Amino acid sequence: MSKLATVYGGSGFVGRYIVRRLAKEGWRVRVAVRRPNEALFVKPYGVVGQVEPVFCNIRDDASVRQVMEGAEAVVNCVGTFDKGGKNNFDAVQDEGAERIGRIANELGVDRLVHLSAIGADVDSPTLYGQSKGRGEEGILKHFPTATILRPSVVFGPEDEFFNRFAGMTRMGPVLPVIGADTKFQPVYVDDVAQAAIAGVNGATGTYELGGPDVNTFRELMNEMLAVIRRRRLVLNVPFFVGGIMGWSFDLLSLLSGGLIKGPVTRDQVTSLRSDVVVSDDEKGLEDLGIAATSMEAVLPSYLWRFRPSGQYDAIKESAKNLRAD
Repeated sequence: MSKLATVYGGSGFVGRYIVRRLAKEGWRVRVAVRRPNEALFVKPYGVVGQVEPVFCNIRDDASVRQVMEGAEAVVNCVGTFDKGGKNNFDAVQDEGAERIGRIANELGVDRLVHLSAIGADVDSPTLYGQSKGRGEEGILKHFPTATILRPSVVFGPEDEFFNRFAGMTRMGPVLPVIGADTKFQPVYVDDVAQAAIAGVNGATGTYELGGPDVNTFRELMNEMLAVIRRRRLVLNVPFFVGGIMGWSFDLLSLLSGGLIKGPVTRDQVTSLRSDVVVSDDEKGLEDLGIAATSMEAVLPSYLWRFRPSGQYDAIKESAKNLRAD
């Protein structure tokens, strides 16, 4: 196990899957995170000493450099949905990404993989998309051979998409969504991890990652409802109403010094006006030799806990068919 890889944000949703796959391929892995004590769960991904969480502040040159020393491959998975505070869009997704690219070049790293997002563009209508776009530019400025991955909505056991909305179904008969007709192309988290490994192994360029199906927001919610066996009315919230909600929650967050975070921001409402699907002229999973995993094959494996009777739901349903002798 002589090969060493550093994964920034390796304890996050996507990062942990990349770390697991790197370990399986025999890499020693440094998992660079802000709170190493909360990332100890990654250690069993490899043999003793193979996977180690280490402290890193992506806003600091010395910190980023220290955990990258000696690494042959670097993967950056750090991202944020917070536009305020110290770890905001610019600090993490723009300046932090460029810092990693610059230091990787200075240290002579062989391969660099950067996790971005569909919609990353310096001219994006959203602050999130703009910061992602500037981050890509910063990476490629210093490391032109870097692999850029742009996934659509990522789903999997730890996701904050299906889990979040499935949890909301417990609150009442109505499931409100903003932008019910907006299209998404959800991609399985381990497929994204496989793409990252392909980048580590030499694939270069920019890849937009999506699953095998394109669905509207409403269709995705109905599919989720079928999996969790609940009947709810999927209610479309008009964008102008969503904008007012986002503005109100942004103001509340500002007045509370960031202590109170609302369920949606103005920037997120703006992003929901645009489809999040793979472009026809961009390379994707198939160009990396990866067969996209369907939602139907994965969602029941982790959304069962939101069913009315959880793990016993199927048993109770089966029991209804039993007839007494």
